[in-house]
Amino acid sequence: MSYPLQSLARCVLLVLLVSHCQGARQGQDLKCGACRAMVDEMEWAISQVDPKKMIQTGSFRINPDGSQSIREVPFARSEGNLLELMEEVCERMKDYGERVDPTTSRKTYERVTSRNGKSMDLSEAKLDSRVTSSLKYACETIVEQHEDEVIEFFAHETDNVKDKLCSKRTAQLTLK
Repeated sequence: MSYPLQSLARCVLLVLLVSHCQGARQGQDLKCGACRAMVDEMEWAISQVDPKKMIQTGSFRINPDGSQSIREVPFARSEGNLLELMEEVCERMKDYGERVDPTTSRKTYERVTSRNGKSMDLSEAKLDSRVTSSLKYACETIVEQHEDEVIEFFAHETDNVKDKLCSKRTAQLTLK
């Protein structure tokens, strides 16, 4: 191969590698952002349920000794409520916009509509239907693929759910 052709081939290869790495990072940013938004929405929905509201779980069969294996758990963190919340959580991705960090070019996703009517700073947020549909799709993928892990984390009051679920689980499992 002649020298100019080799140089051109190397340049093309370099451009392809850089664009692939950038695309992979953008995909990871999207998945991470969707996971973090999903956790925020789930935590908010759980907090809106009356903490005194309880639900009975277990077996309603009577054991040979005449007892039943029933226990009361908070409704907010019951599996049934969490499953119901997970069915609706990705619809709320329409309330999020994309913000690009000017120094690192990393994308983050933040809520652009207020839950309590207060005004929000939207000056740097990009509001785009493509962004929200991509975020919704990423959220749906996470919920489908990691349903058991999501329920496990939210069934028990755990500190730093966002960091534990999104940084460790999602990054490892959804990027395979």
